[in-house]
Parts: sequence; C-alpha cells; structure tokens
Amino acid sequence: MQTARLPSGLTYRDSVTLSRHQAVERVIQAMHNHLDEPLSLRDMAEIAQISPYHFNRVFHQTTGIPPSQFLYALRMEAAKQLLLTTQLSVTDVCYETGYNSLGTFVSRFTRLVGLSPSRFRQLAEHTLSCMERSSEYLARLSHIAPFNSNLAGRISTSEPFTGVIVVGLFPTSIPQSKPISCTVLTIPGSYRMPPVPEGQYYLFAAALTWFETSFNLLQEPVLHGSVGPVVIRDGHVCEHVDVMLRPKSLTDPPILIALPFLLSQHLNDRFEKIASSKKR
Repeated sequence: MQTARLPSGLTYRDSVTLSRHQAVERVIQAMHNHLDEPLSLRDMAEIAQISPYHFNRVFHQTTGIPPSQFLYALRMEAAKQLLLTTQLSVTDVCYETGYNSLGTFVSRFTRLVGLSPSRFRQLAEHTLSCMERSSEYLARLSHIAPFNSNLAGRISTSEPFTGVIVVGLFPTSIPQSKPISCTVLTIPGSYRMPPVPEGQYYLFAAALTWFETSFNLLQEPVLHGSVGPVVIRDGHVCEHVDVMLRPKSLTDPPILIALPFLLSQHLNDRFEKIASSKKR
C-alpha cells in the first residue's frame, strides 16, 4: 500500500517527523525563555502536545539526550555566560539560572563544565590575558611535536572560517567536563589524537574564531560537529573518524566544556611533555 501524500508534497511519515521536530523545538525555546523557573517533564509534554512518555522518547531521539539533561545543560550554559560577562556573584548566578541550592549548583557546574564556577571565572581572566595576541598564540601551535596516535581522521567545515579547531574525545554524547583526550588544528584537515585507552567514546570538534588581535573567547563556536560512538578495541580504531563542522542548531545540546581554556590547557600540557622529553 502506498503512503498517502499530503498537499504540501510531504509523505505522511515526513509530516510526522517534521511535526515531532517542531514540537521539540517549541520545548527547547520554552526552556530558553524560562531557565529560572521549574519545568517538569509533564510541563514540557504539554508544550509539545504529546504524552509525557512519548515526548521523552521523541526528545531523546531528536537531540541525543533526555529533556531533563538538556535543561540542566542550558542552565549551565547560561551560568557560564553570566560568570564571563557580568560581575554577579556565584550565588546570584545560581538563582538566575533556576537553582535554589548553591551547593547543588556548584557541584553540578563543577561536574559538567570541568571546574568550579569561581575557578572558571579566574581561569577565564588568566586565559584572556595570556592570549592577548592571536598571532603569537597560534605560532605556538605550529611548534607542537607530533605524537603516536590510535585515533585519527579528518575535520572539514561546511563554510570557511578563520581560527582554530579544538577536538576532544568524551565518554558521553554531550561534551562536558574534561575530555579523555584532545588536540588542536589551525586549519581544517587531518588530525591525530594522543593515545587513549580502549572503550567507547564520542568525538567532538568546534571551531573558534578570533579578532585581528585576539581570540573571541566569550562567544560560542561558529561551527561544531560530533561523531559517535567511536569504539577503540585492541589498541586502535578500525577506520578514520571524520567530522563535518556546521553551524549550531536549536536542537543541538549545549556545549558545556570551557573550550578556550581546554585549548590553553592542551598547549601547556604538550609543551611540558616536550620540555620533559628534552631533559632526558
């Protein structure tokens, strides 16, 4: 039996898929608009006009994570921006992003972002001062020595950009906390990750731009992409893992890791290893 076609030219199945996607987008927009307010699964399902059980499954299929986790991530993303761009205290940021307990906020921020809110703010100021001139900073990248790798591939972009690409390997589908391993590229192309242990991972890459004299550290990446799960078995991956970077969409989970600081940490770690090897 043929699938009935709708007047718009879409099949019934296409129409259902589009309707579900739009429902998820409505809920995510509501999350953005009400970050400081309670939003239960039932509330979200009512916005989507789907039963709670069905909504939870559709949301997970669309974004890759459950709606509650997506909401937590959005709140952490907002907290990061407030810490970087305002003088609000950590306590004020806690309440501005929907948390009633400072302890819960600090522990969740530390677990998801990879460092505490106060440390995040301090490190941001330090990183900004250290990366005052992008040309000097990028010059350091070109002097990083090569390393052995059990994971490699190619990074391509859907549109041109000027900046650096941070590539990280994570144990979950949402990039959070500190990566298992990371590397940096100055242009799209081949990458190699430092050796990682056997396991199942998700590869995430993001492109950061810069102004004429400094990196634009306070904005989200202009392009990003992910691949997974990536399974490393018997010490290697069977094939190259390629990633296409594209602009972020509304249904993409927030990027919780502190990307510019991850980049800075990567450089410092690499230079320490190089210096250590030369002393031997």
